Amino acid sequence: MNHIAKHISSIFRLPSLSPASLSCEFQQLRGIRVRVNNGNLESALRVMKRKMDSSGIERLIKREQIYHLKNSQKRVLARQRLERRIQYEDFNRKLKAILFKKLRGFVTTL
Repeated sequence: MNHIAKHISSIFRLPSLSPASLSCEFQQLRGIRVRVNNGNLESALRVMKRKMDSSGIERLIKREQIYHLKNSQKRVLARQRLERRIQYEDFNRKLKAILFKKLRGFVTTL
């Protein structure tokens, strides 16, 4: 079953033929490797920073960082998420009502 799912997902994937995108995908699979020539560490660090910026690894690392949150911070974040969700649901409800009225011909356009 898993083999079938992989095969189907490979069918719908868009082929990327540019060499830059192929090298980026290859780096994501292997990680980033930097060669140090003649002990020149500064240039190797510059190359590594450039590769990390282009591949987005630094953003992934920062997003996945796990650090301790105090209970008060957790409550504040949970409340903010709840308020955003309520606001989003309220907006969707109002938009849905407007669209239904418009479809049924109750709202006239200018």
